[in-house]
Amino acid sequence: MNDLNEQLNLLLKELHLPMFREYCHEFAQRAIKDNLSYAQYLFELAQRESEVRKANKVERLLKSSRLPLEKTFDNFDINRLPIGLRQQVKILQDGSFVDRCENILAFGKPGSGKTHLLCAICHHLGRQGRRVYFAACDLMVQELLRAKKELELDKLLKKLGGYDAIMIDDFGYVKHNRDEMEVLFTLLAYRYERGSLLITSNLPFSKWEIIFKDPMTTAAAIDRLVHHSVVLELNVPSYRAEQARKRKAKIA
Repeated sequence: MNDLNEQLNLLLKELHLPMFREYCHEFAQRAIKDNLSYAQYLFELAQRESEVRKANKVERLLKSSRLPLEKTFDNFDINRLPIGLRQQVKILQDGSFVDRCENILAFGKPGSGKTHLLCAICHHLGRQGRRVYFAACDLMVQELLRAKKELELDKLLKKLGGYDAIMIDDFGYVKHNRDEMEVLFTLLAYRYERGSLLITSNLPFSKWEIIFKDPMTTAAAIDRLVHHSVVLELNVPSYRAEQARKRKAKIA
């Protein structure tokens, strides 16, 4: 019997079924006790293997996404948002906008919670098994510029094209020079109707000429983003300012 168990462990290791190896004997004892059929026993083992694989995949996806770990719905006060916006967010959580290659554009003043909100949506996507990538706008631009200088911009764009959703935080926070503007526009054009972009910005569209330097490029960039998009206007008070006032009131 020991030889048979040893051979079974070796086979399960060869087949890359770690949960089968870990639980097969324990589940077998339970199956005998509960008088389960062979099919029920096998189903429980397969179900455990599947659950662990899914959990490990989600962990890998969230780790590789570079998302801030703390910015999830668990610690986002959604009641701060107007009811209409709350309903929009609830709909977005199902992730179907990614299947339609739609963008999410979140606008609001600093501290309004737009970064936290879109990060929370991205965490939700990761838990659904979708590939997500997060980057601050200035870091994304620098990554694109390095690739362009090394003649590997196409390679980088194809790599980014493998993500279901890309989040660019603080879009337009820094004033880009023409080279930076060009690679940023190239990314927007490449993603158009190929994959979702989630963008936060303090700047309304009327001020995006600061980013793209000329009216034609600005109009072309906005047109690509809004063609398939959901726009979230976070016209709410600064969360950080609210917390500061509460701390001050407690001290007083």
